[in-house]
Amino acid sequence: MTADRRTVLRTTVTLAALTAVGGLLTACGDTGRRRADPGAFAVRPGPVDPSGTVDPAWAGGEGPASPEPVASPAAASTPPAATPAADTPPTPPVLPPLAPGTPVEVAYGPRSGRGVALTFHGSGDPALATALLEIAEQRGAGLTVMVVVSWLDQQPQMARRILDGGHELGNHTQNHQNISTMTPDRARAEIAQCAERLQRLTGSIGRWFRPSAAQYATPMVREQAKAVGYEHVLSFDVDPRDYADPSAAELQRRVLGSVRGGSVVALHLGHRCTVDALPGILDGLGKAGLSPVTASRLFA
Repeated sequence: MTADRRTVLRTTVTLAALTAVGGLLTACGDTGRRRADPGAFAVRPGPVDPSGTVDPAWAGGEGPASPEPVASPAAASTPPAATPAADTPPTPPVLPPLAPGTPVEVAYGPRSGRGVALTFHGSGDPALATALLEIAEQRGAGLTVMVVVSWLDQQPQMARRILDGGHELGNHTQNHQNISTMTPDRARAEIAQCAERLQRLTGSIGRWFRPSAAQYATPMVREQAKAVGYEHVLSFDVDPRDYADPSAAELQRRVLGSVRGGSVVALHLGHRCTVDALPGILDGLGKAGLSPVTASRLFA
């Protein structure tokens, strides 16, 4: 046997082995097993913050929300762009200007509009997160992900993946601890660390801040968020408690039974039930004449 023939045979055997290993790794991928989210906040839908940070005038509405520009189903199948090299500053996302008079803290948008913001606690299994994003993109829905940066430290590629799908990123602190009980300095550090990470990965700190382990921000937390650069706090008026892993049918019932024009819904990325429920939620919103848009589009 010549040297060239031996080389060819060795190369063929090596390629066959690599192919077999690749199939094994695929078979051993995500099992979809549910898990509890110890960092999730268990709050219930409640009235607007009595401190008056959410302007009651928003209940009357300011006209319909503008259509949300999102990726087409064909574009959704295109692999996301690679994260820019360290020496190439990322291009910051372009956001629509907010409507004049938008309150410092908002829990819902114009009630006369047809927009609804589906917002997500940004942590959990990246495979589940990616599956959820793909469903939204195939249906033309814009989502808002309030990211926990300890998650982005482990999954930095998810920042650009979310933005490249036509969605929006916001700040949900570094570690998702109870920010309302922290000292001002520690609260500011939680917000600032998240902002710095978002700036490095995306070229922007994002527009929205959401307090961790709380539905509304205290005056102290709002002050620290503003010091970091956040003029607006994004609360919510619909909490279907998907972190408790209900069935997909039950989660759909909770969302569609509570949502109305202008609603901001609080959901989570890292739960199988949320992925399974999303198609039905989007179908139900469409039948009700409601359109899922990013938070910035809702308040534009």
